[in-house]
Amino acid sequence: MDNQVIYYNANIYAMDNTSARGCSGVSSREGRAPGSASAIAVIDDKIVAVGSYADVQSVLSCGYRKVDLQGLTVVPGFTDCHIHLLWYALKFSQVDLGCVESIEEVKKRIRKAALQSKEGQWIMGHGWSHACLANAHPHRTQLDDAAPNNPIVLFSKDRHSIWVNSIALAMASIDKNTPDPDGGVIERDSNTHEPTGILRENAQPLISRVIPEPDFGMCKEAIAHVIPYLHQLGIAGIHDCGDEVSFGVLQELLAEDSLNLRICEMLPLHNLDAAIKLGIRTGFGNARLRIGPLKVFVDGALGSGTAALLEPYLDNPDNLGVCAITQEELTDIIVRASKSGISVAAHAIGDRAVRMALDALEKSETHRRPDDIQLFRNRIEHAQLVLPVDLGRFASLGVIASIQPVHATSDRYMADKAWGTRSSIGYPMRSLAENGVRLAFGSDAPVEEPDPIQGIFAAVTRKRHDELSQPGWHTEQCLTVEEGVRGYTAGAAYASGEEHIKGSIAPGKLADFVILSKDIFTVNPLEIADTKVLGTVVGGKAVFDQIGLKGD
Repeated sequence: MDNQVIYYNANIYAMDNTSARGCSGVSSREGRAPGSASAIAVIDDKIVAVGSYADVQSVLSCGYRKVDLQGLTVVPGFTDCHIHLLWYALKFSQVDLGCVESIEEVKKRIRKAALQSKEGQWIMGHGWSHACLANAHPHRTQLDDAAPNNPIVLFSKDRHSIWVNSIALAMASIDKNTPDPDGGVIERDSNTHEPTGILRENAQPLISRVIPEPDFGMCKEAIAHVIPYLHQLGIAGIHDCGDEVSFGVLQELLAEDSLNLRICEMLPLHNLDAAIKLGIRTGFGNARLRIGPLKVFVDGALGSGTAALLEPYLDNPDNLGVCAITQEELTDIIVRASKSGISVAAHAIGDRAVRMALDALEKSETHRRPDDIQLFRNRIEHAQLVLPVDLGRFASLGVIASIQPVHATSDRYMADKAWGTRSSIGYPMRSLAENGVRLAFGSDAPVEEPDPIQGIFAAVTRKRHDELSQPGWHTEQCLTVEEGVRGYTAGAAYASGEEHIKGSIAPGKLADFVILSKDIFTVNPLEIADTKVLGTVVGGKAVFDQIGLKGD
């Protein structure tokens, strides 16, 4: 029977510390030590036994398949707890400006795109950053020179700033008399007061509203194309910071039975009222596609200089960042969501924004519905700069820290420049863990690549993968390998209220697991960086296979 499979000769890290017995009576193994478990029995999409080959064989009827995992390491399927799936999928059709270090190189790539575009057609790019461009000053006139007949919008690496040309500004009716919107900045020439072409935070929608929406079919094709790549990275599920377009695409893929990825879909703020009116609550859906928390922005980002701080940026003493919302508005939103059974994921990077989020979440506690305890789990996304006095508040309020470990290493030089000695309390994964805070890990793709192995490596070593010989950055904040893996497995499942069905390799749970080329728990931590995913199983089906998971 093809629906019954034994995966054996494996080095299994179950990440299940409950040691609860399943229907087989075989005790699942604790996640820290390899122990004796070397086999997994699967029927349909669920695990029915974990233990030795003889143990798991006893629960299956005749006719099962056998898959030899060749002594390789097995961990639960990874979940990326913070990804912008549609943005990530669409970036492959845009001009790539990642790591570009000069304005001339930007112009070169835009000119090439213009030659391939019709006059008047939008040219879109992504990935530029002030850090990579060093002392250069992006300006609309540079883009005007590169493509004088096309509107241009270039998304920054952190997606909190855009760089546009004069045509785009004119189409959006933005000139020197246009006021900055609340929570947004239109950068201006200090002499003429004319817009430079850089718009930050809540000023970005002024341009977005005149950019043609991507075709639904194009969005569907892009997402369907990128999901197999996520499987290659060991990703069995994601928490998607999407919108009604991405949600529509995912529903269509689900209806076609072609959604081989478990999705927890966040609600954008502009859809909160509609969700409340319809009675949609966090947790609605199934194991493939379910409603997650409301996503609300409190501040901006470090790279754009808009993360909201309590003390000024070291490299810009006049700058405290940007609050995308007032404290009163934030509290009102969270209270309304809480009353309606919708949990909240608050984007907060700077220490001021983190405190604002914690204050608002604390005030909303009395409005939580009593029947939503399991599904109603609030989160703070990023939490990159947290004052020590606020660390314990996460745990006392039951707030999850949804962190992207690779940000700590990719941002290290920017953080040192902007925050100085305050970087010692930046990206405080160890401090949060020691204060009893639940951690859930992701990538923030397309800001970073959605690679859990690189995230685990960053969490464990605080090193960049291209700087292995360099000292780790504030290594007092390093996590253990087990803690790093948990952030992408058990911690991720807890964040979406699904720890009863996923996040560990245990009887009764979904058969989602990953086969690795190395035992990342025992190798030199530097070797984690080049560990490969050799196979990914989602719901008992091999969705990525480099080792022959069909078995015999």
